[in-house]
Amino acid sequence: MIDHIGLPVSDYARSRAFYTQVLAPLGYAVVMEVTREMTGGYEGCGFGPPQRPHFWIGTGRGGASDHGVHIAFAAQNRKQVDAFHAAALAAGARDNGAPGLRPHYHPSYYGAFAIDPDGHNIEAVYHLPE
Repeated sequence: MIDHIGLPVSDYARSRAFYTQVLAPLGYAVVMEVTREMTGGYEGCGFGPPQRPHFWIGTGRGGASDHGVHIAFAAQNRKQVDAFHAAALAAGARDNGAPGLRPHYHPSYYGAFAIDPDGHNIEAVYHLPE
């Protein structure tokens, strides 16, 4: 059900160092990092087993608390991602990224984003090529 989760942080460098140290005993390390230039505003990194970031920390476009917590739900195909986004908007969410490829994560990353009524950034994502 949950593909990954992300926490907004106020000091990215400090939080990256903190979680690098804290998660190392569990066998987790930074496995992906994205820059503001890649994403249009977000800077962050994902921790997890090799090639699979499940826990993200990062800054938002204008600060750490832009969109509360980020939760990505696993979809079974791209049509489900599209339907999730349409349903979220119909239910009153604000658009935060239309369905589409996000190659800065990996070539097949297909996701859609919305801001829920409490300000959390919710996403549906599908990882395989279609």
